[in-house]
Amino acid sequence: MSRASTVRLGLLALLWGSSFLWIELALRGFSPVQIVFTRLALGAAVLVPIALGSGLRFPTGWSTWAHLGVAALFANAAPYLLFGVGQQTVASNVAGMLNATTPLWAVALALVTGTEPGLSWRRGAGIVTGMAGVALIFSPWQSAGQIATWGGLACLAAAGSYGLSYVYMGRYLTGRGIPALMLSASQLTAATALLAVVMPAAGTSPVGWRPEAVLSLLVLGVAGTGAAYVLLYRLITDQGATAASTVTYLLPVVAVALGWLVLREPVTAAMAAGTLLVLVGVALAQRRADPDRAQAAPTPPA
Repeated sequence: MSRASTVRLGLLALLWGSSFLWIELALRGFSPVQIVFTRLALGAAVLVPIALGSGLRFPTGWSTWAHLGVAALFANAAPYLLFGVGQQTVASNVAGMLNATTPLWAVALALVTGTEPGLSWRRGAGIVTGMAGVALIFSPWQSAGQIATWGGLACLAAAGSYGLSYVYMGRYLTGRGIPALMLSASQLTAATALLAVVMPAAGTSPVGWRPEAVLSLLVLGVAGTGAAYVLLYRLITDQGATAASTVTYLLPVVAVALGWLVLREPVTAAMAAGTLLVLVGVALAQRRADPDRAQAAPTPPA
């Protein structure tokens, strides 16, 4: 990998891995619904002009937009909202750890739906290892705290939603001739429309205009959602999707480090060991017999 691509990979890991920190800070002034709507709108405001300025055009056809709406629900609206709800009771580092299970969910769901070949011993071992890591992160036998709560389950459900979106997009949206950048811009636009419908009913709670909350929301939308996708597609263009997908392994490291440095969130031995098992499981589950065919998409941010 070239030095420029390495720098882009590091920036992408920092932007996506820090999303959990920005959500934690944004929750000091805004509700989860308000955060998600603003984040999506800002991300679309960055991506759409870039896509149109590159000569791309929005896809046409009701069928395509219906599939984009479903993808936007499971890849953006639902997981973003679930992480916002979850981080009301769990720390940002825990959310980052649980987000690392996304590729495991994607592989498992692809096998169940028949969009992937049969389960090899290596991929089966990866799924089992990863889920053992999740159990360690939750540590339910300790009955101690914040992890074994509905918030932790919401974060895990968000990762599962991401995994489901991979399978859905692979079946119904890829191969339609829509460039990847426009696909993401259209998806963010659809997700923004979904949240706009929800806002009048669920997004009218009082807003606290705390400086750190406002700044975090701006960074989350403009940089963590909009600019991050620009970096992603440049990486895919220069190095391929497989190389770009290595960002998956850096996200929990960034989330845990920032949570400890900025918010002084504790990291237990069980949490660290569980995250290591999850990453080993992801490495095993994503590996295919023919490396040239491995085109796994990077894990999206929270």
